[in-house]
Amino acid sequence: MLIIAEYKTYISKYLTLDKLYNFLWNILLILIILTVMYLIIKAGNILIDKSVSRKKKNPLLLSENRSKTYGYVLKSILKYAVYFMGVLVILSTVLGLQGLTFAGIGGLAIAFGAQSLIKDVLNGFFILFEDQYSVGDYITIGDKSGIVEGLELRITKLRDFSGDLHIIPNGLIEKVTNHSRGLRRVMLQIDIAYEENIDNVVKVINNVCSLYSKEDPDMEEDAKVYGVSSLNDNSVSISVIGKSKPLTELKCEMELRKRIKDEFDKEGIEIPYPKIMVIKGE
Repeated sequence: MLIIAEYKTYISKYLTLDKLYNFLWNILLILIILTVMYLIIKAGNILIDKSVSRKKKNPLLLSENRSKTYGYVLKSILKYAVYFMGVLVILSTVLGLQGLTFAGIGGLAIAFGAQSLIKDVLNGFFILFEDQYSVGDYITIGDKSGIVEGLELRITKLRDFSGDLHIIPNGLIEKVTNHSRGLRRVMLQIDIAYEENIDNVVKVINNVCSLYSKEDPDMEEDAKVYGVSSLNDNSVSISVIGKSKPLTELKCEMELRKRIKDEFDKEGIEIPYPKIMVIKGE
């Protein structure tokens, strides 16, 4: 009974009705601030998407990938700005820390490792300013390759062909290889039997390549035979080279191989493959 009496005394002394009211009011105020932050970010993202979509329709302003990139960066800036201001409002209004200044907060942030954050943001700015890559580009950063799925001031999101998403801080990016700038080489090695007439085979391949280049808008430079690349043990290799738009070279190579194989079958041109000859004695 004595313990219960002391507990009631403690509650009445430290947990008054006014303190409880202030505590609940602060919780409500924090929830209101978080809701306002969410609504501002949501509305800002909608406005940014509308602005980016308008720029996409006018290629004279920005390319589609460039427009997407600016959209991601603007959303990133909006998000960080709203978060920063929201934290300041909560600290000063709700928690009553009016004495905190921007300089004090900045010093506190640096003490907790904001140097890396500043490095990420600065490097992200230079990536955007120098147009090193854009959303939708196929790039290689270090040992990671993939399509740029998102570019923000602090991070780059890279999706590889296996589906894995790599999130790389911009401050760690030192070297970038962009595979999406300029035309890509389409190259085939076609093997034929030694018994075939090379001039006839070259004519057939060039006809197939010329027709395909006219049908596929991804082919920027007609593929054609460049000559005999090697004489192998069982075959003659013929090189076929052309140029295509970025990220389409594999598709063009596969389609050309199929069409050349179909035309070889029609013309009776033999592609060498292992054979077993059985000779029966008397």
